[in-house]
Amino acid sequence: MAKKSYRKRRTVQLSIGIVLILIIIPIFVGVYSLFKPLPEGISVQSDFRKTDDLDILYDVTYEDKNKAVHHDQEIVDTMYEVIDNAEEFIVLDMFLFNNDYNHDTLEFPTLSDNFADRLVQKKEESDIPITVITDPINSFYGTYDTKVYKKLRDAGIDVIETNLSQLRDSNYLYSGYYRTYLTWIKPGGLKILPNALRPMDDKVGIGSYLRLLNFKANHRKTIMSEKEGVITSLNPHDGSSLHSNIAVRFAGDTLNDLLKSEIAVLDFSGYDTSKIKKYEIETDNNTGEYEISLVTESKIRGALIDTVNTSEAGDSLKIGVFYLSDRGFIKALKKALDRDVKVQLILDINQDAFGNEKNGIPNKPVASELMNYKNPPEIRWYKSHGEQYHAKFMLHNNGEESTLILGSPNFTRRNLKDLNLETDLIVKSNSNSEEMIAMNEYYNRLWNNEDDIYTLDYEEESEDSVMKTILYRIQEGLGLSTF
Repeated sequence: MAKKSYRKRRTVQLSIGIVLILIIIPIFVGVYSLFKPLPEGISVQSDFRKTDDLDILYDVTYEDKNKAVHHDQEIVDTMYEVIDNAEEFIVLDMFLFNNDYNHDTLEFPTLSDNFADRLVQKKEESDIPITVITDPINSFYGTYDTKVYKKLRDAGIDVIETNLSQLRDSNYLYSGYYRTYLTWIKPGGLKILPNALRPMDDKVGIGSYLRLLNFKANHRKTIMSEKEGVITSLNPHDGSSLHSNIAVRFAGDTLNDLLKSEIAVLDFSGYDTSKIKKYEIETDNNTGEYEISLVTESKIRGALIDTVNTSEAGDSLKIGVFYLSDRGFIKALKKALDRDVKVQLILDINQDAFGNEKNGIPNKPVASELMNYKNPPEIRWYKSHGEQYHAKFMLHNNGEESTLILGSPNFTRRNLKDLNLETDLIVKSNSNSEEMIAMNEYYNRLWNNEDDIYTLDYEEESEDSVMKTILYRIQEGLGLSTF
């Protein structure tokens, strides 16, 4: 009897031990994957270089006094010019490059097809090498070949999906278990789940959703040739085609830095970059009134926080962003407010996503937190008509010099802490330079609703919700979100 009891206890202890091991191993894997070394060439900042060849670009959706909605757009046309003017090569890196949305209930301009057609036309006319880097979300993580992919590849254009497994894990608690136990489940099998990206299409595999739940991405948005480049917040995605966005077109030596940053992604994604590494950039004499530096991943966060921390009483910080949630950046803003820095924020309401209604997280709880601070900033909401205020920038002005930081990342943990791939450009110049004056005019037009209606008073969409604040803090801290 004693022996049976002993064996039973040993069996229970052994079972508990095995269960604990099965739980603990993924935790160690998850923690490691949160801090593991980054691939070479990721999270970098280039030297500042001077140029006069620079333009800030704006896409703005707004409402006139008669309630008619207008779309003033120039970013895509400028990207088309980069394609048309290229003579040696084109490299582009785009997060969303598809026509995914619910076609049964919505209709958008065919931006992805038009963009792909422009690339195909260029390839047919010139046969220069064209390389397209993108995120696996476009094929729902390998579930299917997209119309855009097929069109580009049939024309001889290389399309490379980023190998996200080489990056750190945002949703690290889940990703530890995914890396340990679930990677064997491939996207093509067990197609029993509805397609959240294209509800009107066939069902997709369990493996696709298992990859999706890692919540990380190549979120960059760049295009370049040997002559010029564009860094933007715009995606060539049909459902995003009416968003308000911002971009910068530039030329000169910094194009070499942009090319190196994209070669790094191609290298860890298994693409042969031997030919791309031989591409030559048309450089200039490194003179001009604009000093520019390329920054990627967490170096963007460093640049944003450093700029806020160097602001002094009487300076201004003008911010326009789709998502604001990074705790370090918010803490820096509060300290700047304590120094009597004038802080203005234009925020998206976070209520629309390609026809789906969102809950206002993270911007609603973050805005509430800032407005309840002892020294609150000024906040306005961008007025949505179903589209998003998708810009991502900060402008610092001390009266004499201005610093503008803009590009692909939202101001969130996932976008700024070496989890997503992101690209920004830092632009410094005299505050009276042409582009800085234009940038201020753009911001003031939106802030003051000059001639038309762009933004709403904070009180019109304010919300103090303890539950949303708690949910936002959990999602931001643990990576349990898409922002």
